[in-house]
Amino acid sequence: MEDLKIEATKSSPHIFFDKEKNTLEIRGSSYPPNIEDFYSPVFFWLEKYLDQLEHNEFIINMELLYFNSSSSNVFESFFEKLLEAVNRGKQISINWIYEEDDEDALEFGEEFQEDFEDLKFNFVKRNPATCVTDA
Repeated sequence: MEDLKIEATKSSPHIFFDKEKNTLEIRGSSYPPNIEDFYSPVFFWLEKYLDQLEHNEFIINMELLYFNSSSSNVFESFFEKLLEAVNRGKQISINWIYEEDDEDALEFGEEFQEDFEDLKFNFVKRNPATCVTDA
């Protein structure tokens, strides 16, 4: 299985699945014109990857500067897939990364956590002055 890398655009996030490190990064803004076309390879890769995931923890780093309601719906479907995997015994953690002064981004992450209580969310504050994440 190959890694999946999708470069960011003005309206779509950078996506990188690293199968060796068991990580997925979603970073940037998400409001692509055809959301299904954009995210379908991500869901395809995710399903194949989760089927193969054995004892390692899968870590998702999500740093979303902006996303629209269509993207929010996609993320809900994404979290549902992750929850199914957790219910089958897979170890999954989501690092929800937000700017120190962006309360909206934190609240969106907290809302997802409320909707998916059995997923492990870590809220990671990113300090824009130092460009370092504070766990």
